[in-house]
Amino acid sequence: DAILRMLDATEEVARRLRNHERVEPQVLDHLLEFFRLFADRCHHGKEEDLLFPLLEKKGMPRDGGPIGVMLMEHDQGRGLVGKMAIAGKEHATGDSQAGLRWAAAAADYAGLLREHIAKENEVLFVMAERMLTPAEQQELVLAFEKNETEKMGAGTHERLHAMMDKLLAELQPAGR
Repeated sequence: DAILRMLDATEEVARRLRNHERVEPQVLDHLLEFFRLFADRCHHGKEEDLLFPLLEKKGMPRDGGPIGVMLMEHDQGRGLVGKMAIAGKEHATGDSQAGLRWAAAAADYAGLLREHIAKENEVLFVMAERMLTPAEQQELVLAFEKNETEKMGAGTHERLHAMMDKLLAELQPAGR
């Protein structure tokens, strides 16, 4: 849900940039930090480090199946975030076209991630629930919590949520 909310924010920022409205470079930095840490390092990291290896061990093939698709999309997302980072730096230096490049990469990223999340929720996680015993699922939850703390550090999750809430409030159109 947090990722979807930040995709909404990203699409609003992209709209503003396409309309040549002023967007502070810090806003782009915050969005990228969220996607790099929360979406990629935390969410995708848990899948890549813990869920996918367990599913493979239980018989789900890596190639030609949901795991392979998810990994390919993780890489595509990282590439788009990289494009957004470059355009964000250029935007901060006053490059008048950088905002349009950021907006284009952001639109592609938002579309990719929305489709990716739908595939996770409707296919991958349903399959995982069927394949894993309740005990394995509980072990996975505990491993996810440990992994998050190790990869992001204590308090990072909460800091990112606070940043997200502040950013969403700032981007809220007037009158809402």
